Amino acid sequence: MQTTPHILVVDDDPEIRKLLGRYLDAQGLRVALAADRRELEEKLMTQQIDLIVLDVMLPDGSGLDICRQLRDRRPHIPVILLTALKEEVDRIIGLEIGADDYLGKPFNPRELVARIRAVLRRITDLAEPSQVAAYRFAGFVATPETRSVIGPDGKAIVLTGAEFDLLHVFLDRPGRVLSRDQLLDLTQGREFDPLDRSIDVLMSRLRRKLGDGGNFQIFKTVRNGGYQLAVRVDTAGATE
Repeated sequence: MQTTPHILVVDDDPEIRKLLGRYLDAQGLRVALAADRRELEEKLMTQQIDLIVLDVMLPDGSGLDICRQLRDRRPHIPVILLTALKEEVDRIIGLEIGADDYLGKPFNPRELVARIRAVLRRITDLAEPSQVAAYRFAGFVATPETRSVIGPDGKAIVLTGAEFDLLHVFLDRPGRVLSRDQLLDLTQGREFDPLDRSIDVLMSRLRRKLGDGGNFQIFKTVRNGGYQLAVRVDTAGATE
């Protein structure tokens, strides 16, 4: 990632684009602006983008559909969705298809900057050399350096950035019961909101992708406690 992160803001409202462009620039971030899907595609083709702030409602396509396609084509670019407060279903769907975070409209630009920095910080932290070269659990092998997971059958398990972050937290703390508050702080760097379902959505996706959706043998739900990685984890140290 470049020294100064390059943020692409995609919103069809010119006033919001102008406001965010000026504010993010004043906060020391480089900013590119797009009014619709066509301009978004142009910016991705011609510029190096580190993070996308994406409105759910665009004149030439759904932000949710765009997010889903970005997960397949450019899985390493994090996405923060902007949604109207009443669009709770859109928020949940956005997390299910791979958004790294979401923010309801209207919002304070300061909070958006905090979310952007939190996502970028997670990526930077995880890009640093790890003391663990690989984690082995329940027949799976997770490699932090490449952010990859191989299943018991030898096939790759495709995880989004947010899903791998969550798995990594559990692998570093096997057997510990982690509350939603702790998980939100460790993975997204923000405080828990009782109405925030992002951790539950991510857990559901992670369970499904690891084949644990109906068995709950890898991850256990602890009533009034949170979640627990309930299998043994073996680690291999990083090579010198």
